[in-house]
Amino acid sequence: MVHGFISPWRRVLSETTYSLRRGQFGRRRCFSLVAHKAELDKNNIDSVPKLPPFDYSPPPYTGPSAVDILSKRKEYLSPSMFYFYQKPLNVVDGRMQYLFDENGRRYLDAFGGIATVSCGHCHPDVVDAIVNQTKRLQHSTILYLNNAIADFAEALANKLPGNLKVVFFTNSGTEANELAMMIARLYTGCHDIISLRNAYHGNAAGTMGATAQSNWKFNVIQSGVHHAINPDPYRGVFGSEGEKYAKDVQDLIQFGTSGNIAGFISEAIQGVGGIIELAPGYMPAVYSTIKKAGGLCIADEVQAGFARTGSHFWGFENHGVVPDIVTMAKGIGNGIPLGAVVTTPEIAEVLTRRSYFNTFGGNPVCTAAGLAVLKVIEKEKLQENAHVVGSHLKERLTALKDKYDLIGDVRGRGLMLGVELVTDHKLKTPAKLETLHIMEQLKEIGVLVGKGGFYGNVFRMTPPLCFTKEDADFLVDAMDYTMGKM
Repeated sequence: MVHGFISPWRRVLSETTYSLRRGQFGRRRCFSLVAHKAELDKNNIDSVPKLPPFDYSPPPYTGPSAVDILSKRKEYLSPSMFYFYQKPLNVVDGRMQYLFDENGRRYLDAFGGIATVSCGHCHPDVVDAIVNQTKRLQHSTILYLNNAIADFAEALANKLPGNLKVVFFTNSGTEANELAMMIARLYTGCHDIISLRNAYHGNAAGTMGATAQSNWKFNVIQSGVHHAINPDPYRGVFGSEGEKYAKDVQDLIQFGTSGNIAGFISEAIQGVGGIIELAPGYMPAVYSTIKKAGGLCIADEVQAGFARTGSHFWGFENHGVVPDIVTMAKGIGNGIPLGAVVTTPEIAEVLTRRSYFNTFGGNPVCTAAGLAVLKVIEKEKLQENAHVVGSHLKERLTALKDKYDLIGDVRGRGLMLGVELVTDHKLKTPAKLETLHIMEQLKEIGVLVGKGGFYGNVFRMTPPLCFTKEDADFLVDAMDYTMGKM
């Protein structure tokens, strides 16, 4: 273990291990992973939920074991790279909504590589686009012409409203948000940017300033960002009254800035923050305030974009607003490192004041993959599927909430859902250890979910958009089974 700061996730894992050794798993609930697993193995085999059938078997794996990989990882990779599960999963194969480990065991992927796998693992259309482009030209430079980047930029711009039609490609969401913030500052001539508490926008110099969770912030200079009260309907002081939260933005401008600002950046649904939907009425009110202060509105669609919310292609559309700048990554490439900033021609002009360049942004392989993703989403009606299956999944999770006091809240849209666990409904005390316990047991059954929220007590469900109702039922049945044994 490296001396000094320990990441929150590792700290909770250490607490879990300690509790197991002491035979204690919290004041309100006493249970044991070992006892639970023994009971599962010995007495309840027939009642354990079963994975839906799937017509694919991966080829035999002949590579190094999980133990060998973990050993190399500890020696050669940064100690900041944490992992899920007490026994980390060695993922060696993937097909659509499923992943396979070194032994060929299949798992339902309800996390999608952190909301990144949109079409499905190794979707044949996306793979073909990548392979065909790689065979022809892997990389040149945007200083030469190539149709892949131009075709994708056109198709992407056509998915956005208004005059949002100028694209700049990056390699990640962090890069996209860094660029968007710089553009806003250049265009307005102001430095101050307003973000939301509990937000996550990246981990570089500027985006770390916009991020507002101490878990993800280092003690380095982060200037010019003001964090407004988070319009969180579950934990927020004003509940679901969005316009009351919006007044705090006006106060920040009046009392924390010169009265003019560069912009406002927000996610439509906070992903890392625990799948927090912004309170109704908040975004229109804030956008109006920002405009009056001369600022630009930046929509961070890194997780909520590309049909994930089901009802709309972009998360901001659920709020009835049109931003000045849209940032995106993750689902844009189905796993390929790709991001983008889209804005208006007038705003985009500011980057011509100096030379601004990105060596790999717009790489022909990446943009060919991006175009294939757009085509698959449309051809396979994945937005509609996200809406139908996501609504079904949310209904079943809500029913589970009525059954178990441990579930404090179920929220989100489409296939971007969150389940927050608490030990006390009135106090909303985060159920950190219980969350880890359930997560471990779900893996044993064959379900992989994410974990997030400031307290690490929210299950993040952001599966590939090809998720089926049968998959959703299996996920909920597995949760029901596990929680019923606690």
